[in-house]
Amino acid sequence: MKPTLTVCPYCGTGCMFHLLRDESGRLSGVEPSGAHPVSRGQLCVKGWNAHAFVAHPDRLTTPLIRRNGRLEAAGWDEALELVHRRLRQLADDHGSDSLMFLSSAKVSNEENYLLMKLARAGFGTNNVDHCARLCHSSTVTGLVETLGSGAMTNSIGCFDQTDLVLVIGSNTTEQHPLIGSRILQAVQNGTRLIVADSRKIRLSRHADLHLRQRNGSDVALLNGIIRQIIEEGLEDRAFIETRTENYPALKAAVEPYTPQRTAELTGLDAEQIIAAARMFAQADKAMLVYAMGITQHSHGVDNVRAVSNLALLTCNLGRPGTGVNPLRGQNNVQGACDMGALPDVYSGYQKVADPAMRTKFSNAWGVPLPSSPGLMSTHAIDAAVAGTLKGFFILGENPLLSDANQAHVRQALENLEFMVTVDIFMTETCELADVVLPASCYAEKDGTFTSTERRVQRGRTAVDPPGEARTDWQILTHLLRRCGLPAAYADPGQIMEEIAALTPSYGGISYQRLDLDGLCWPCPDSSHPGTPILHQQQCTRGKGHFSPVSYKPAKEEPDAEYPLLFSTGRTYFHWHTGSMTRRSHLLDREERRAFAELNPQDAERLGIGDRQTIRISSRRGTIEVSAEITERVPPGQVFAPFHFAEGAANVLTNNALDPESGIPEFKVCAVRVEAL
Repeated sequence: MKPTLTVCPYCGTGCMFHLLRDESGRLSGVEPSGAHPVSRGQLCVKGWNAHAFVAHPDRLTTPLIRRNGRLEAAGWDEALELVHRRLRQLADDHGSDSLMFLSSAKVSNEENYLLMKLARAGFGTNNVDHCARLCHSSTVTGLVETLGSGAMTNSIGCFDQTDLVLVIGSNTTEQHPLIGSRILQAVQNGTRLIVADSRKIRLSRHADLHLRQRNGSDVALLNGIIRQIIEEGLEDRAFIETRTENYPALKAAVEPYTPQRTAELTGLDAEQIIAAARMFAQADKAMLVYAMGITQHSHGVDNVRAVSNLALLTCNLGRPGTGVNPLRGQNNVQGACDMGALPDVYSGYQKVADPAMRTKFSNAWGVPLPSSPGLMSTHAIDAAVAGTLKGFFILGENPLLSDANQAHVRQALENLEFMVTVDIFMTETCELADVVLPASCYAEKDGTFTSTERRVQRGRTAVDPPGEARTDWQILTHLLRRCGLPAAYADPGQIMEEIAALTPSYGGISYQRLDLDGLCWPCPDSSHPGTPILHQQQCTRGKGHFSPVSYKPAKEEPDAEYPLLFSTGRTYFHWHTGSMTRRSHLLDREERRAFAELNPQDAERLGIGDRQTIRISSRRGTIEVSAEITERVPPGQVFAPFHFAEGAANVLTNNALDPESGIPEFKVCAVRVEAL
C-alpha cells in the first residue's frame, strides 16, 4: 500500500496521517504519523475514518447548470463562462457590492487566497467572508484589540508544560479529541483542571472544579474571578506594570462582581467562584482554553475580552504552558482568516482601508482595489433578503444548514438572482444553486493548511478526483483569467510564493521548508524557525490592553411561552453539517439520528421517555427529533447537535448578532418541548 502524508480534513488540531491506497489505486485506510508533533501516532475516530467518504457514490463529478428549474449536466467551459458572465452582468447592473463571495475553512490557504483575490481584483468588491464569521470572528475582533493578534497564543505542546488548564466553552474531547487527550494526560501527570460548562462534558469528570454556569453568563463568571483575584492580591503586579495598559479601568469595571453578585448571575455558589479564582491565580503557569461555547453569543467579543483580561492579570502570556488558546473548529479556519477571506483585510490581516496596504496589493495584482470594508456573511444574508445582494459565490460551505435561523437563510438564498456553489457533495445549499461546480476533496489535491496553533502544513495528493471534478485552485484560476487577471500558476507552490511575497507573517514559508513538522507563523523570512509562542517579549500590539466588559443577558431568554434554554454543538462522531461524516459508514453507524438532550426532571414533567420523538419549537421554527434523557444537561436546558438536516438545530437558533463581530447567538435561545 502506497502511503501519502497529508493533513486531516476535520477539526483544527492539525493532525497528520498517511492515506493508504490498495493495488487498484483506491483509498483503503489511514495510518497516523508517529513522528508528527501533534498526532504522535494517534488519531480520533473521525481521523481514522477520513478516507471513507472520498470515493462515495454521491460525489459530484460534472458541472451542473439549472435549466427549466432543474440542475443538468454541462461542460466546464460552458459552466465557467456562465458564472463569469452572470456575475459580471450583476456587477455592471447593480454595482460590485451586489455580489458576495463566501470562502471556506475546508479548502487550502492557496485556494482561500485566490478566492479573496477573485472577489477584490476580479469583481471589485470586499464582500468576501467565510465560516469564521460563525465560529471565531469574536476571537479575531477581541484578541486583536487586547493582544494585537487574533490567534492561539501558544502551541499544543504547551499542554505538557502547564500547571493548570481552564477550559471554558469547549467540549474538547469531542470537538478536538487529540487536544482533549493532551489535557487528560496532563491531569494524570498532576496538572489541575477547571471546566466551566453548563453540560457534564467528559472533561468535567476529571476536573478539580466543574463550574456549571448558566449559558450566556460567561462575562459575569470571568469578571467575578478577576475581581476575587484582585481582592486577595493575587494579581501579578510586575507584569501588569511593565507589560499592560488600562488596568485601573479593569479594576473599576469588575468591582460590582462580588462572589455573591456573580453567583446570582451565573447560578453558581459564591464558594465556587472564590475557589476558581484562587486555583487559577496560584498556578505558576495556566492555560486558558476556549471554543464556540463562549464565542457564539451576541456578546461573544466581550467574552473573549474577559478571557484575555484574566490572562493578562496573572501573567499567563508569552511563556510555555500559558496563553489564551482558542481552539479552531475546522482544519483551515485559521488559514482562511490568515489569507484574507474576511471583508476588512487582505492576507496577513493587512487592512483594506489602509491606503499603503491597498496600494501594495493593487500593484501586485495590476488593478485598482475597493477601499471600504465589505459585508460580513451574516450581513450578506440580510442584504439578500432585502434584495440589495444579487449574486452569491459559495466555495465549500453549506450555510442553509450551518447558519442560524434556517428559514431566514432559505429566504435569502431563494431571493438571489444568481448563486454558484463549489462543493464535493450535493449539499442542501447546492440544491438551490444556479450552477454547481464539482470540486476535489482534501485527498485529491496539494496545498497548505494552517492549524489552530498557527502551524502551516502541507496536504498532498493521494488519488485523482472523480469524474470531471477539479481542484478549487484550478477552478478559481480559470475564473481569474476570465476576469483578465494573470493567473499562470503551475501548481499551488507558486501560489504560496505569491502569498509569501505579500504577507509578512508568511514571508518565510515555502513548500521546500514544510517538512513533517510544518512552521508556526509568524515566520517572516526563509531563515526564521517559526514562532510557537506569541507575545514573549511584548504583545503584537505593544502593551497588552485590558478591555473592561460588563455582563449583558442573551438577546432571547426563556419565558412563559418558551420556557427552556436551547443550545447547539457537535458530537464525537460527526462534524459540522455532516456532508462528510454521514457518508462515512462507521461514523454514521454510531450516530444516525437527530436527537436532543433533555434533563430527567424536565422529561418527567413533560411526560417524555428516552428515545421518544419530541417536537422542539422556537420563535423561528419547529423540528422533530429523538429525546435523549440525560443528566449531561442541567434542568431547564436542551442541547442538540447541528449535524442532522432532518432535525436541523439551526431551524431554531437565533440570528441575533454580536454588534462587533457579526456572529450569531447559537448558544442561547428560548424553546418549548412537546411529546409526540
